[in-house]
Amino acid sequence: MFIPPMLLETAEAAFNDDNYIFEPKFDGHRAILTHSGGRTHIYTRHNNECTRQYPELLSVPFTEDMILDGEIVCIDPVGAVDFESVMTRFQARRSDSINRLMGQLPATFVVFDILMYRGEDLRGLPLMQRKEILTTASLPTNRHITVIPYIEGAGEALYADICSRSMEGIVCKRMDSTYVSRRSPSWKKVINWTFAEVWITGFRKEEFGWLSAIEDNDGRLRPAGIIELGVTPDHKRAFYGVKDALVTGEDKNNVYLQPGIRVRVKTRNWTKAGMLRDPVFVDFIM
Repeated sequence: MFIPPMLLETAEAAFNDDNYIFEPKFDGHRAILTHSGGRTHIYTRHNNECTRQYPELLSVPFTEDMILDGEIVCIDPVGAVDFESVMTRFQARRSDSINRLMGQLPATFVVFDILMYRGEDLRGLPLMQRKEILTTASLPTNRHITVIPYIEGAGEALYADICSRSMEGIVCKRMDSTYVSRRSPSWKKVINWTFAEVWITGFRKEEFGWLSAIEDNDGRLRPAGIIELGVTPDHKRAFYGVKDALVTGEDKNNVYLQPGIRVRVKTRNWTKAGMLRDPVFVDFIM
């Protein structure tokens, strides 16, 4: 049985509030894990089954029927959560690749909520009551499953600690929140953004996107990814008002520009290939 997950709104800054608990935000992919009648199934937030990609999670010895909400993550050798590794796991389809990656990039299911237990629907209960049931439920002791820690009230201190560890951010949840399968202001995320200054070196002809580049250590420009998010209509008009003087060429998909426009972006982090991950436009640099 799949239950659509409760989704997060965005808070611009961390805060303290005695009506909230605060959890670290793990950089993996959301998953609903169901165990019923001795069988385990795992679904993405969009109801795509991904059970076979994570055979190690099928070995978790559940003894009770339950539905859990959480995040699937991969931990690197130094203890950091590695988003690219979990995406490699998720995208694997061949049995030999899945089995090889299970050994190289083992997955962990980080549980942060329990939605059903022993046939009882818990979604109408307040969050803290669900947390207590999660604590007392017969969850297996296994290196591939863990329950997320949280603190009460002190969101700013947790966020500072998260930033010092270069983690993704925090999640802020009202203690009295019931579980609803939609985006809700009762749950918020605060992202630990990284900021960068890049040059616009082109734009896509069809779907909107600016091609970006960043200077390497030798002062040469290298590609840094495509900026799609955060660009307002006013910013687009300003860009299209000056871009013609900078055009150097084009191909089927893109128009290329001299690096005459510099912008500030925020990004979740940099990929291993040196590209911006999900960059968001902040402003032009004049």
